[in-house]
Amino acid sequence: MLTLPTEVVRRLFDLDERPNLQARYNIAPTQDAPVVRLAHGGARRELRLMRWGLVPSWAKDIKLGARHINARAETAATVPAFRGAFAQHRCLVPADGFYEWLKSDKARRPFRIGLKGFALFAFAGLWERWRQPGGGDTVRSFSILTTASSPGLAWLHDRMPVILDPADHAAWLDPAAPASAVAALLRPYPEDRFEWYEVGPRVNKHDNDDPRVLLPAVQGTLF
Repeated sequence: MLTLPTEVVRRLFDLDERPNLQARYNIAPTQDAPVVRLAHGGARRELRLMRWGLVPSWAKDIKLGARHINARAETAATVPAFRGAFAQHRCLVPADGFYEWLKSDKARRPFRIGLKGFALFAFAGLWERWRQPGGGDTVRSFSILTTASSPGLAWLHDRMPVILDPADHAAWLDPAAPASAVAALLRPYPEDRFEWYEVGPRVNKHDNDDPRVLLPAVQGTLF
């Protein structure tokens, strides 16, 4: 999700211009979402909308992207679908929270997770270009890196997205950064910097992209 004012996005990611974005409360795979990357030449950063679900440049069908919503941090540098992007097309995915579902006997319970105060942050991402067969349009798409969960969040899921400190944004974007330095950034984020609460089932339907999906499952109760 990305719900904060666009000026907050511009400042955190050091963009030249304030992006023209609508608040998104329930971004779903294969939909477009904002991504920050180095512009051509690498002199500045730019924000582009890209399709969530990385489509490798060699793919024959765009549908392959639905299988590449996430990339495992442990293997992204060597897996064919991601290794080119890992080497040259790293990006930042702005967000102020994400959803995870707790499996239970009766149902999957959705939780909103974010940094304290639900502040803006960046997922570590990879992006790629794919051209439709026959000389069609070029599609830009992305994937979010995941790693093992912080111990304090393992009760919810054994994996979590890689979140980068602002001090690490430049190194992550730099295609010339040493591989060892890049790999060192792909670590669990400290659980004491998170807050979370259970939300209602409206989030389970992707068409529900409005502030009501953020309402606690039990009003006024934080977990």
